[in-house]
Amino acid sequence: MPNVFDVLSKDHVEVEQALAELESGPTAATGADPEQKEIRKRLVEQLIIEESKHEAVEEEYFWPAVRDKLPDGDHLADEATDQEQAAKHILNDLLDLDPDDPRFEDRLRTFTVDGREHIAYEEERVWPRMREALSAEEADELGTKVEEGKKLAPTRPHPNTPPRPGILKTVGKAAAVADRARDAVTGRGD
Repeated sequence: MPNVFDVLSKDHVEVEQALAELESGPTAATGADPEQKEIRKRLVEQLIIEESKHEAVEEEYFWPAVRDKLPDGDHLADEATDQEQAAKHILNDLLDLDPDDPRFEDRLRTFTVDGREHIAYEEERVWPRMREALSAEEADELGTKVEEGKKLAPTRPHPNTPPRPGILKTVGKAAAVADRARDAVTGRGD
């Protein structure tokens, strides 16, 4: 059973890999052909799906644990969820943009910078303290909740949904069902 840090770290590695691939790939401005632009659009689409699931389960399970376990947990979790809310707005913008639109690359650059800062914030400021605060059993239990939660999490950003566990357990679940239905109809994420 993976602990919470293993589960979240795997997500971070996947995001970093996707961002590196997007940074090194051709863009509309650098002469990408239609096939390359379609690949770029699909990679961003997959990034949005995975990032949406990741942030939803962090907000539902991880940040409440931070609030509960650390004396300044409210401050740490508030800062993190503010970062995540900003990212959701950017990802939401990207949903409707085509790689030929100059705003696509602008929003992607913003997400790349902000996303890396957020990953560093979690891994360098929060995780070391949470590793000390959680028992091995608690870390494993939280890891299981996060891993299982991703299977039912929203696949689209929902920037207007407050990042509160009670709301996420109700509105978030309904949004996830709607997201997955839309994905099935449109073939998104295939």
